[in-house]
Amino acid sequence: MTSLPGSRLAFAARAARARGARQLAVAFTSVAALAATACVDRPAAPPGARSGARPARDVTIQRDDWGVPHVRGKTDADAVFGLVYAQAEDDFHRIETNYLNAMGRLAEAEGEAAVIRDLRMKLFVDPADLRAKLDACPASLRRLTEAWADGLNTYLATHPEVHPRVITRFEPWMALSFTEGSIGGDVETISLDELAAFYAHEASKEGAAPAAPREPTGSNGFAIAGKNTASGKAMLLINPHTSFFFRAEAHVSSDEGLDAYGAVTWGQFFVYQGWNARAGWMHTSSGVDAVDEYAETIVRRGASGEPLAYRYGSEERPIARRTVVVPYKTAGGAASKTFTVYSTHHGPVVREAGGKWITVRLMQEPVKALIQSFTRTKATSYAAFRDTMELHTNSSNNTVFAGADGDIAYFHANHVPRRDARFDWSRPVDGSDPATEWRGVHSLDETPFVRNPATGWIQNTNDWPFSAAGPSSPHEKDFPPYMDRAGENARGLHAVRVLTGARGLTLDGLIALAYDPYLTGFERLVPALLADYAGLLASDPRSKRLAGEVAALRGWDLRWSAASAPTSLAVFWGEDLWQRVKAGAEAQRIPALEYMVTKATSAERLASLAAASDALTRDFGSWRTPWGEINRLQRTTGDIVQPFDDAKPSIPVPFTSARWGSLASFGASARPGTKKLYGTTGNSFVAVVEFGDRVRAKAVTVGGESGHPGSKHFGDQAGRYAAGALRDVYFYPDELRGHIERTYRPGI
Repeated sequence: MTSLPGSRLAFAARAARARGARQLAVAFTSVAALAATACVDRPAAPPGARSGARPARDVTIQRDDWGVPHVRGKTDADAVFGLVYAQAEDDFHRIETNYLNAMGRLAEAEGEAAVIRDLRMKLFVDPADLRAKLDACPASLRRLTEAWADGLNTYLATHPEVHPRVITRFEPWMALSFTEGSIGGDVETISLDELAAFYAHEASKEGAAPAAPREPTGSNGFAIAGKNTASGKAMLLINPHTSFFFRAEAHVSSDEGLDAYGAVTWGQFFVYQGWNARAGWMHTSSGVDAVDEYAETIVRRGASGEPLAYRYGSEERPIARRTVVVPYKTAGGAASKTFTVYSTHHGPVVREAGGKWITVRLMQEPVKALIQSFTRTKATSYAAFRDTMELHTNSSNNTVFAGADGDIAYFHANHVPRRDARFDWSRPVDGSDPATEWRGVHSLDETPFVRNPATGWIQNTNDWPFSAAGPSSPHEKDFPPYMDRAGENARGLHAVRVLTGARGLTLDGLIALAYDPYLTGFERLVPALLADYAGLLASDPRSKRLAGEVAALRGWDLRWSAASAPTSLAVFWGEDLWQRVKAGAEAQRIPALEYMVTKATSAERLASLAAASDALTRDFGSWRTPWGEINRLQRTTGDIVQPFDDAKPSIPVPFTSARWGSLASFGASARPGTKKLYGTTGNSFVAVVEFGDRVRAKAVTVGGESGHPGSKHFGDQAGRYAAGALRDVYFYPDELRGHIERTYRPGI
């Protein structure tokens, strides 16, 4: 692998490697060298030895007229200091909450209900282990984590009015607990209810899952080659679908080659989805099977039946056990619960099934993951970006890439264990059989990979990779089944529909594709309903009862809009039908939308239509209520869990849930005490980028940059968000000039 462009110390690092040195010089200069030294043994730092405050004179923050911070540091570490300081100004509460969750300390702030969630994290996150890993890291990474901690601690020191719920001082090792940027990540695939049943012999106290169908999570990424653009330059769509306000927008740069703009997950020091002057990257949640469960045969001894060992091949191996203490907040102060947790060489025990203990194995490489997350932001070519992907630690994501050299590419997942394809890896495999062991990780070329396809476009919407580039896509038959479990989805069909034949695209044209209102999810579902209705006898009371509703759907163009009453009817009908059939769909392992078309009965589809009509009439006075009167965006507080109130101001949002094939996603539902639907997930940050001699970009963030209701940047982008009216991004100093609200040095 080659050194990342833009580093002033690339030559020095090469010389150091030639001398066999293990210590890297300042800055990340070579992904290969950095990864090679990530686990080198080093003398442990003295307990409690941590850095002091980094000089503020090395960092400047400029806030533009949308409140977006443009952070400039002399070194990468200085820039990291300024970036996290700026984030803390905008929403310290979200930063602290992310790290409480990542370290398994949420119950210390939120009480006993979060104990099992914390236990789940503590199965994988051990502060002593992370401290040791950080002490063994290259000095360049340690400098970044120290600057990260300094930035947050300096913010707290200079803002005594801010009261952390738990973390009063951040330490550098904490940055290793949250390295990948996704919501949840691999650990959250583990069921809290089953974990509670195994270790606490009780149900999880977090409550039952909501009755409504779960909103699809993930994102959209499009890369367009120059052959399909008006300028002849490559373009990229960045469209993460997350819980609202989960990431902030920022621009961070340094004299050491860092110059990245995009979405930053609260509290992290790298741009997670974004671009630099020469390249851009968009992550979408992957359907790859990268987390495996093993059914372990437990050997018990003595009258008490104490579990002492597990079978592996012809052996009986001792089962590991350790004590985990989970503190939690109480009305009177604090308490704790103590658990004895078990593990095998595969991983921790997380549940029991069929008399077997089930362990889970997933990627655990926090140092490499943090290195990859940061170094890719400095990659300015396809080759350099691919080098960062060779670390194989972005485990839960696909990546769509575009660059100024004209390259576009799709990387499928990034950590795919090589396994024996004879086994069904979608279910627990026999932990006693050595044939079920991982056999390393698939190389990039062994995964469904696309570079510069003949179609001139790439898309991923969390669906399978086998339609990523239309007819230029990889073929499913060439890969083991565990390479994808997601299959196709309605957004993927929609993406292929709008990209096929698209020519002469501009940034505005790419925005139009991203907000195309067609709903592919109803493309087969509505005709099925029309056939159901046509089959009714004239004497059937449903024929008269549903005549108006059926006529409305027959005349509908399957496109959302704020003024569309058929959109309201279709969404309420679809939601009701989804709820009726979901148990059958899950039992048969068929996607719910497919089941609704092919397996649901005529009676079910017609009954759901009647129920939808009744619900609209009851709550809004008529089933002909326009969609925009129902589907709303409201932000009245800075709370992480937002309150909603029909009597308070809100704005109409025309797009729908992603489950119906809307590329622009808005996951909304009625809340306690409301009739209107309020969104909490979906489009959160949207950007379109064109690469060339100069990068050009437009973007919008849900609500606004600030988490403080008193700030003018708390909701100043809400109208643009709902309208899909992206604003110009100020990437270069000459673009920023004239749009600066404030220039300052953090901590001063």
